[in-house]
Amino acid sequence: MPRTVSLLAAATEIVAAVGAGDELVGVSHECDHPRAVVAGRPVLTSARVGPLPSSAEVDRSVRRLVGDALAVYDVDVELLAALAPDVIVTQDLCRVCAVSVDDVRSAVARLAHKAEVQLVSLHPRRLDDILDDVERVAAALGRAGEGRRVVAGLRERIGRVRALAAGAPERKVLAVEWIEPVMLGGLWMPELIELAGAVPLGVAAGEPAPTVDRELLAELAPDVVVVKPCGFTVARTLGELPVLARTMPWEAWTRRGVRVYLADGNAYFNRSGPRIVDSLELLAALVHPERFGDEAARFADAAVRVGPDLQVQFGIVG
Repeated sequence: MPRTVSLLAAATEIVAAVGAGDELVGVSHECDHPRAVVAGRPVLTSARVGPLPSSAEVDRSVRRLVGDALAVYDVDVELLAALAPDVIVTQDLCRVCAVSVDDVRSAVARLAHKAEVQLVSLHPRRLDDILDDVERVAAALGRAGEGRRVVAGLRERIGRVRALAAGAPERKVLAVEWIEPVMLGGLWMPELIELAGAVPLGVAAGEPAPTVDRELLAELAPDVVVVKPCGFTVARTLGELPVLARTMPWEAWTRRGVRVYLADGNAYFNRSGPRIVDSLELLAALVHPERFGDEAARFADAAVRVGPDLQVQFGIVG
């Protein structure tokens, strides 16, 4: 079986889902799931932006690196050569979210067996792209049949959410991808919102995340707001409640009775792997808790509700 390196957290989850976790010989520093699969695996990447206290500082540091045409992540070429992979899975969608495909190609070019290395680069923009990538990765690992079975199961779950959400009261949903500056969830996020029986605000499916200001957020007039910063756990986002008070129109939302949730943007929503369907189920529970009670209980630790004066209610509250 192929010796596999995954340089993308979502790709690692795909590799595990199709039953090839034991073939992983190396992962990225962001690969943290499934824990039993990634535990003890050699780590091949590191971030040039160290731990920073706020989303604004993370944004400034990343923009500075990109503006200077510098890589946001480093690849350990010597370790990569020692691991001698047959397949490397990476991405070419976002140079901020994970190591870029150009950096990976540069690293592969320095390997003695470079001609024998198969590079699989993921570039998903829509939900179907994610499902297609599951099959592409599976095929590259010699597990095409298992890839098709995994995707069939994911599509069945998507269909279940669509069916349960059909005919539900229409609710407008605002998905927040980053806190400071405020960015809205684009790409596949509007599709998830529609599948969950709601209307996405501020961005169309397949489009990149737009940056918006406080005034526009108020004008969009959502019924439900889901704040799920890319790479942030709920605990990390809770640490930025004062920032939310500054960047978001709490008074306008309070007057309208808007429900605001902070959700786990590290495990869900922003990873283009099998857990994108878990993300859909979580979203459905936030938008229509009266119809998705089972999911609300299942994802009790994945989101909290924030009241009008920024008091926090732990667990998904309808």
